Amino acid sequence: MLIIKNATKSYDKKKFAIQNIDLTLSPGDLFGFVGHNGAGKTTLLKSIAGIINLDQGEITFNGVSNQTQPLLFKQQIAYIPDHPDLYETLTGREFIDFIANIFAIDLPEREKRIEAYAVKFEMIDKLNNPIATYSHGMKQKTALIAALVHQPQLLLLDEPFVGLDPQAAFQLKEIFQTLTKSGVIIFFSSHVLEVVEKITNKIAIIKQGKIIAQGETKTIIQSQSLESLFLELQ
Repeated sequence: MLIIKNATKSYDKKKFAIQNIDLTLSPGDLFGFVGHNGAGKTTLLKSIAGIINLDQGEITFNGVSNQTQPLLFKQQIAYIPDHPDLYETLTGREFIDFIANIFAIDLPEREKRIEAYAVKFEMIDKLNNPIATYSHGMKQKTALIAALVHQPQLLLLDEPFVGLDPQAAFQLKEIFQTLTKSGVIIFFSSHVLEVVEKITNKIAIIKQGKIIAQGETKTIIQSQSLESLFLELQ
């Protein structure tokens, strides 16, 4: 279970990037996080991942704090930013192996996982090429495979569908469904409101650092579209 209590962060001590955010996600939740640019989505994602320290509040996953037990916390998660920085002198395969080594994934198991995801993302013939030659979409696919190779129990993604072709986007949505059925929590931000509406079971809308609506997707949007609700609340 992911529990976020009173998460608050200010970069300049004048304006809050996020303020008093409380969220609880259970195993199997597919959670969509939406809001305008600058609303605080990325700040919260980075705070959960332990990249940014909160001014106030606490974040735990399965009872482990990301502040007092950061290594144990990070062993359970994967985080993909909106523009992932990959080591471009490496091949895609070398980068994924690097991540797999960090998480001590044995060779037979990693081979099986990498091949399965590479086939899904149509990267099987491209992983031996240098990352410097990749398009944005190919880099995104490589980052996804690297994130999934150690089977995280919490997957954090900032705009994961940006740059993906329709086939890859479809495969990612299928992977999301498979993972959540096994109990993985997926927390992602997106401006693609139609996708958020269709695939999530829970959502939250953030405005100027504060959550203004959250809960079960169907309950929140009711008979209208997420786009209509979003525009109404913003």
